[in-house]
Amino acid sequence: MDLNADLGEGFGTWRLGDDDALLEVVTSANVACGFHAGDAGTMRHVCAGAAERGVTVGAQVGYRDLAGFGRRRIEYAFAELRDEIVYQVGALAAFCRLAGTRIGYVKPHGALYTTAAVEESQAAAVVAAISAYDSKLPVLCAPGSVLAQLATGAGLRVVAEGFADRGYRPDGTLVPRGAPGALITDVDEVVARAVRMARDHTLVAIDGAVLPAPVESICVHGDTPGAVELAGRIRVALADAGLALAPFA
Repeated sequence: MDLNADLGEGFGTWRLGDDDALLEVVTSANVACGFHAGDAGTMRHVCAGAAERGVTVGAQVGYRDLAGFGRRRIEYAFAELRDEIVYQVGALAAFCRLAGTRIGYVKPHGALYTTAAVEESQAAAVVAAISAYDSKLPVLCAPGSVLAQLATGAGLRVVAEGFADRGYRPDGTLVPRGAPGALITDVDEVVARAVRMARDHTLVAIDGAVLPAPVESICVHGDTPGAVELAGRIRVALADAGLALAPFA
């Protein structure tokens, strides 16, 4: 099982999360590429740290929305969104090269993630960008989503992801941020959910329904308070459940 977290989400003098500490725990790092968060120095630092620790680097691509942290839905023309994703992947790839590593996968961030999960137009732009840049790069996304379906149809490898600290609606989509049940803050519950998804491939929606969750990677948000401790507890719990931790890419 893979354990991933969002890293490199600082910008300028603003810092978010403890990237160095999380790199000691996770097996894959979703690195912000400068559009929703991140900057050149942060990208270089995180790529170097990941390379030193054997952590796989993923390009976390998002809307051009620093002010909204990429969590506000934006309408895009197909070609514009496709090209902005290529731009982000290429920027991160440069810092990976300097660190002696490479990009291992692509994951949309925030509102792009949730929009591409249900809307064909933006999902198609994500698929087109990855296919054009490097069709061997896996796509980390929600199982059964529109993005997963289009990526599979295009011959891309899809890696299904589950969120340990986010609530799910009965249809398998994430509860929107700001809505009741969107974030799960009880540490024991988050850990238990992670183990359930990884071992049993199921999750419990906010209405109590048990949903299939055939995930290969568990995500912990790097900006969650206590993220380092939480990720550490999840890693230990997964190991105790007999699940070996390793990057999927």
